[in-house]
Amino acid sequence: MKRTIAGVLLLIGLGAGTMFAEDGHRRERDIRRDEAKIAHDRWELRRALYYGDYAAAEHERRELQREYRELERDYRELDRERRDYDWDRR
Repeated sequence: MKRTIAGVLLLIGLGAGTMFAEDGHRRERDIRRDEAKIAHDRWELRRALYYGDYAAAEHERRELQREYRELERDYRELDRERRDYDWDRR
């Protein structure tokens, strides 16, 4: 009985490691979404400037700065994950 319980706990413990593993595909999806947000914000910025709404344009510039920062962070994390993966393969 103890051996069975220990075996089940071992299987659960080994399976839990894969649940928490980072996935590069998730990062790539985040990057694509961030790029889409940036494209939309740039469109909104151009529209606000065209209509002379400078307060909205400033708001869009701040959003763009935030999105570019987030995109850069995602690129760095993806590079770090790939570097760690390549290092582990050696």
